[in-house]
Order: sequence, then structure tokens, then C-alpha cells
Amino acid sequence: MNSNTQNISYADYYFGVLKNLNADSKLDLISQLSQSLKTEKTHTTSLESLFGAYKSDDSADEIIAEIRSSRVSNRNIVLL
Repeated sequence: MNSNTQNISYADYYFGVLKNLNADSKLDLISQLSQSLKTEKTHTTSLESLFGAYKSDDSADEIIAEIRSSRVSNRNIVLL
């Protein structure tokens, strides 16, 4: 199903659900839908902004040592 057919199906479905509302409820719904289209989206974070190089003043050896020292092992080996 392509997106155009899918959008028509959603519109038909919701119209079928909402056609029995009274006039005031329909006008209120129209108002809310119109308002939702006018508001600006505040979450416009692009995927590229989540990627980047790690920057640190520590050397690679210091970072590796820090990672290794922070490891925690809680394995209990039971010999049978």
C-alpha cells in the first residue's frame, strides 16, 4: 500500500469515527487541528548532531586505564 492510499484510508477511517459528533465538537476539533499545524516544532534535532569525535585532554593510554579500572565483575564461579 503506498503512502497516498494509506493517507486516504486514515482520513476515511477517522471521518467515519468523527462524523457522528455534534457541530460544536466538530468545530472544536477543527480548531485544535488548525492550531496544531500552526505551532512550531521545538524538537528539530538532526541525526547528524548526535555524532562526533570524543574530545579529551587525556592520552589514549590514560583513557584505556580509566575504562579498565572502572570495570566491575560480580561473577561468582561455582565449582562442582
